[in-house]
Amino acid sequence: MTKAKTEPKQKSRQKPTKANLSKEAKTPANADLAKEQLIEFYRGMIRIRRFEERSLRAYQQGRVAGFLHLYIGQEAIAIGAASLMEENDHMITAYRDHGHALAVGMSMDECMAELFGKSGGCSKGKGGSMHYFAPDKNYWGGHGIVAGQTPLGAGLAYGLKYQNKKGCALCFLGDGAINQGAFHESLNLASLWDLPVIYIIENNGYSMGTSQKRSSMHPELGLAARAEAYNMNWATINGESIFDIREGLKPAMDLAREKSKPSLLEIHTYRYQGHSIADANHKKYRTKEEIEDYRKNHDPINLYREYLLKDKIVTEEESKEIDLAAKAEAEASANFADESPFPPEEDILKDVYWEEDNPDQKLSEGRIFFND
Repeated sequence: MTKAKTEPKQKSRQKPTKANLSKEAKTPANADLAKEQLIEFYRGMIRIRRFEERSLRAYQQGRVAGFLHLYIGQEAIAIGAASLMEENDHMITAYRDHGHALAVGMSMDECMAELFGKSGGCSKGKGGSMHYFAPDKNYWGGHGIVAGQTPLGAGLAYGLKYQNKKGCALCFLGDGAINQGAFHESLNLASLWDLPVIYIIENNGYSMGTSQKRSSMHPELGLAARAEAYNMNWATINGESIFDIREGLKPAMDLAREKSKPSLLEIHTYRYQGHSIADANHKKYRTKEEIEDYRKNHDPINLYREYLLKDKIVTEEESKEIDLAAKAEAEASANFADESPFPPEEDILKDVYWEEDNPDQKLSEGRIFFND
């Protein structure tokens, strides 16, 4: 009998009643953070929320077509993850991708213009809300197919290993994607081939409008415990605390970079809005009390702001200035998007196949488009 490999598993840390940020700020991954970094985390989370709120207004004004999946309530995850990324680390996610895009450094202008379908958008107005990309920032989307990004996350990790680069791939997915076959195939290959990928389940409790209890059979320890079947490192993390997120992610990222081992992490979080803005029933399958409890007691931005004020890292006035700046930036991005031109009609078939845009280097035979 072949003995199974035995990588040490992280101990599952169940979600506490309420995050204790003052205590969590002293954990190893956070203890050496400078004041400027702590303030930058707050600025990053506020920027995401104000961008999303302005996006919602734009949608309601008829400026945004298609789907719009908002990240309001989950901001600490994207900022916490991005804060740990190094030169050879990559990020890929699903269709709720605005927060991750801003966290890795994309501008509000290019993100808002993409929502408006304008040529100044990050995908030249052709991708919309679900398809943000920034290859120069190692950010690979933005994918509309549920779990479609999970084999691509394994591919990014495979590329790092093939090129002998010390890095990792952060692959985000929602709790609804964990039952897709592509996800399980990805976990299987990641473990078989020792790929430096970290799969991060942003568990907001609902697969579209279906509660997790009704949609996903899992061990008592949570969704991440499914990694046991693949002999993979795993952990659960409290998503309302940016410090807990960093403390939970860092060991997995170190394991990927140093030993080329995959992990499956589950971050408990919550979304205030519906699955998308088209989700008209999001206040029916969730109670008003449930939403208000999270807003009052577990909101990642409010908890972090309380910590910054209590520990005198920022003043009340400074926190207001950061908020006002984020609102102004979001408003300016909407104006930029409004004033940007739509893509010209002749660009409709560009950026679809590389060979069509570079005919002098085309190697395949036959026609790609049938225009006759």
